[in-house]
Formats: sequence, C-alpha cells, structure tokens
Amino acid sequence: MLNRERLNKVIGKLHRIGAEQMLITDPLAIYWLCGKWIWPGERFLGLLISETRAPVMFVNRLFEFSENIGVRVIWYSDSDDIIPMLVDRIDLRKLLAVDKTMAAGFLIPLMNANAAKGFVNGSIAVDGARAQKDSLEIELMRKSSKINDLAMAEFKGLVHEGVTEKEIADQTLKIYRRLGASGFSFDPIVSFGANAADPHHMPDDTVLKEGDCVLLDIGCVYENYCSDMTRTFYFRREPDERIRNIYHLVRKANEAAEDMLKAGIPLSSVDRQARSIIEEGGYGPYFNHRLGHFIGLQDHEAGDVSLSNQNLTEAGNIFSIEPGIYLKGDTGVRIEDLVLITEDGHEVLNQYPKEIEIIE
Repeated sequence: MLNRERLNKVIGKLHRIGAEQMLITDPLAIYWLCGKWIWPGERFLGLLISETRAPVMFVNRLFEFSENIGVRVIWYSDSDDIIPMLVDRIDLRKLLAVDKTMAAGFLIPLMNANAAKGFVNGSIAVDGARAQKDSLEIELMRKSSKINDLAMAEFKGLVHEGVTEKEIADQTLKIYRRLGASGFSFDPIVSFGANAADPHHMPDDTVLKEGDCVLLDIGCVYENYCSDMTRTFYFRREPDERIRNIYHLVRKANEAAEDMLKAGIPLSSVDRQARSIIEEGGYGPYFNHRLGHFIGLQDHEAGDVSLSNQNLTEAGNIFSIEPGIYLKGDTGVRIEDLVLITEDGHEVLNQYPKEIEIIE
C-alpha cells in the first residue's frame, strides 16, 4: 500500500532541486513507496509522482496483479507504445525529475517528444528520503542484524582443520534460512591467511592452516532488509605481536569512529577519525577503501562514509563502519558493524564481540 509519509518526504526533497514531478523506475524505490515488488526486465515500469496530482504507476500486463496498492495503475501490453502514454500524463509545462536507473531507451524518446519543460536527475530526492529510515525499517534492520550476529557464531563453528573457504561459504545459506533469513544480502566473503589482504576476495579452494586468520564478511536479508558484518578470527594459534598490533589498530579505529557518531556531523569527519588512527599506527597506505556504505533494501545504497562526502549525518541513517588493514601476500584484518544514527546519538546494530578470538 502506498506509504504517504515516504511519498511526501520524496516530494519535499524534489523541491530542493526545483522539480514538482518525478518518474521513478527503480523497482526497489517503487517497492519502498508502494509495497509492491515488480521486476520488469527490459520492459518499462514507472511510478509518476507529483505535488499536485495523484500518483500513477505504469505496468506491463505481463506483471498483472489484483490487489489495491493505493495507486492508480495504467496497464499496457507489448503491442502498446509506452512513450505517448507517459507524455499524456506528464505535465509538459514543468521539469520532470527522473531517476538514475531509467533506461536511455525510454528516457531519450521522452526527451525527443518534449515530454517536459526539462529533465533533471531526481535520484537525490529518492535516495535522500530512503537514507532516513523510518521506525518500521529500523526495526527490520535490527532484526536482520540480530540474525547476522547469531549466524556469525554458527559460521565460526564451521571452521576446522582442512576445510576450504568454499566449503564454509557453501554451508552458510542453510544456516541463515534456519535462523529466519530469506537469503544473502551479498555473497559471503570467507578469506584464510593471505587471502584476507583482498577486501573483496571470493571464497576459493584455499585450505585452512594452523595460524591462519579467518576473515568472515557476511550479511543476510530479513523481510527485504539487509545486514552486513565482518569479524576476523585466528585458527588454533595466538597471532604474534605484529598481527595483534594490526588487529588492535583496526578495532580502535572502528570503535573511535562509532563513538563519535551523532546527527549533524560531516560523514567525512567519521572516515577521518578512523583513518587517522591507522595512519598514526604506520599502516595508512594499507587502509585502501572508504570507511563505510549506506545500507537498507540494498546492501550498498546511495551514500557513503568517505573523505569526499561532506554531507551531514541525519537521524535514521544506517551505514557500515568497516576499517581494515590489508598487507598483500601476508594477512588482512577488517572489523565491521552497522550503526544507526538516532536523535540523541547512535546505536550499534551488531553485538558480536570484537576481542581477538582463537578458533580451536
């Protein structure tokens, strides 16, 4: 059913870019607004919203449904030309905002048909609204992260002598589903030893050896909302002083960034806080990615925690804090949590411990 509060939030943000109407084609954004999942493939799917007119959704009859979603639906078939149907309902006298997912095969004909006074990128309005999670979304994100905490404890139990990264990764989906998740928010990252120096290493046939680090970067989907967490363990042997120092630097960077979080601070300052700790420890060049990313219906949503992002944190934002140190051919450490910005501070959504943990 159409969520009027979310719709009004998007329309309010459209004002900031001087637009009064928008054509939304991202199926995730349409679901977020209307509660209806439709994956149209190459066919057109669009939700036309306006400050002065009731919203209208254009849907191919191949995806026909009967339930009331609170929006007038205009059905079309493969034999129809969707462009005149859109032109007939767009206010030609005003700017039309479109989103970043709109295919050029539809956008260019609309522009050639002079369907609006002008065209602007309206994704900033939808993305900005989605970045401020409402109470329902926050609760679903909490539950998704709770499942992820429980899963991490079980995944750790899959680690034993002679196991491969792939063998662990292949068992994770069954555990997630038993715990109440519907699936992965991304393919799990399982990295042994030197493979942990690749932040996006995909599990392979590497066999676990005594003394290896075991990096698990995992996430699940609960009621369409994603979780994401990373912990780094060690197999059967305490890491030496050098590795312990690296681990403690990463943990200190993670916790220092989280401790400073509240509404109204530049996202760049959060990255700087974590990065400065790793730089002061002598490993600055080996922290080679941004500190975090926004998350919700997608594991990576618009918005990040990076030195280049001067936007201010807002209540309802949920993003990752995931500093790391990566030494090619040697080892890697990453510690990652999801954090919610609240009206009076922040809430860390992950509760799995961060102490150095040895898996026997």
